[in-house]
Amino acid sequence: MAGQDMREELDSLLLQLLRDLEELEAKRVALNTRVEEGWLSLAKARYAMGSKSVGPLQYASRMEPRVCVRASEDQDRLQTFKVVRADAQTPEDVGPREAVLRRRKGPNNSPEPELSAAPQDPLNWFGILVPHSLRQAQASFQDGLQLAADIASLQTRIDWAQRQFRGLQEKLRRLESGAA
Repeated sequence: MAGQDMREELDSLLLQLLRDLEELEAKRVALNTRVEEGWLSLAKARYAMGSKSVGPLQYASRMEPRVCVRASEDQDRLQTFKVVRADAQTPEDVGPREAVLRRRKGPNNSPEPELSAAPQDPLNWFGILVPHSLRQAQASFQDGLQLAADIASLQTRIDWAQRQFRGLQEKLRRLESGAA
């Protein structure tokens, strides 16, 4: 009976693996489409604004990320990747920013540097009235980043399922060779 249970587990694992592979292929196609749309929209924006108006010279001198990719592990030690806003705090980040004492009474002689609550929208580097195609390019690349994180998570899940499948196959072979 143990052999039959292993075969059923192999079948269910194989079906899940095939579903994951199909989903991976669909997400890769979607990622390629998003990136192509982003580059096309960027080219349209350069045409509308002029090639010198959309380029590296307009980048901010100090850039801050708007999003970060965070990795986490679940109970099976599988890594999953999530795209989160850069200003989103984790429980480890909450707490005092400085470990020194501050004087609270009296006039404040030294102005403290202001921390920006959220990173500035990069589209503002190119002016206030940017073409719609530039906004489309930004949205396409943001969607592409989310898809890339999903693809990475899915790929780790597929690798784990392949290792599980091979391990079960080996156990079944040993069981059958021992019974024969």
